[in-house]
Amino acid sequence: MKSFSYADLAKATNGFSPDNLVGSGAYGSVYKGVLECETNGMIAVKVFNLDQLGAPKSFVAECEAFRNTRHHNLVRVISACSTWDNKGNDFKALIIEYMANGTLESWIYSETRRPLSLGSRLTIAVDIAAALDYLHDSCVPPIVHCDLKPSNVLLDDAMGARLSDFGLAKFLQSHNSSNTITCTSLAGPRGSIGYIAPEYGIGNMISTAGDVYSYGIVILEMLTGKWPTDVLFKNGLSLQKFVGNAFPEKICEILDPNIIGDEVVDHGNHAMVGMLSCIMQLVQLGLSCSTETPKDRPTMPDVYAEVSAIKREYSALRVKE
Repeated sequence: MKSFSYADLAKATNGFSPDNLVGSGAYGSVYKGVLECETNGMIAVKVFNLDQLGAPKSFVAECEAFRNTRHHNLVRVISACSTWDNKGNDFKALIIEYMANGTLESWIYSETRRPLSLGSRLTIAVDIAAALDYLHDSCVPPIVHCDLKPSNVLLDDAMGARLSDFGLAKFLQSHNSSNTITCTSLAGPRGSIGYIAPEYGIGNMISTAGDVYSYGIVILEMLTGKWPTDVLFKNGLSLQKFVGNAFPEKICEILDPNIIGDEVVDHGNHAMVGMLSCIMQLVQLGLSCSTETPKDRPTMPDVYAEVSAIKREYSALRVKE
């Protein structure tokens, strides 16, 4: 892993200029920058706000997670920097690949970007599922992301999705004692409001089923264009219940109207019927993943297989986007 100094990163980001700021979160800010040693030059620097309670622990968690993972649907970490700034204060940052198309959240709710097509939404759903399937089923010990939401899904030049922000990630205990890494108590942050599995609120241990729940909420959010914390959802009504109440007869009434665009009209009724079939299947998958009881949710390998099959069905329609 390459090594970078504070001066290197300050130079790359024009002194961490506000003009280079591309996002901020609970534990820090992300700046775009240029490093000559990188293939395309562009990088992103996530600078941790170490005065924020939990930020140093989040930095360690991200370093540990990325040290143990490698997958094309996870954001690539180029390096980590733990040093002092030019005033002698502690400085911690991650240098990651720059995602030119920003976050999934910015695409769902933007009034200036072109709307996401159904094909793009399906591709993103497949990519997120692939990332979680890898974390849950291929990593030893398994890793639970614990903070899946649209702002933590980044989109590359080809609109492929990469999962980012492992600051709350937890390693589950391996069945092989030699690979055991301390798991999960629920002390500390548990995720983001609207995406946290309901069982976490009653003291259950963190599990892969929690990520499945968050995935289901993200799917329903992509389909409806509604935040799970929308003012509409009160007095016991949630995004999951809102969609469930409309499914299947009234589902078209609550979909993001941009999902089925003018291109479907050009392809005629066959394309429309095929698209609606894919949408119905995706809604059902989102509802299944976000069911209240953990044991009733599918596993991520099953989810990945199912959403991939929906994507293949859609691709066979040959809808021009």
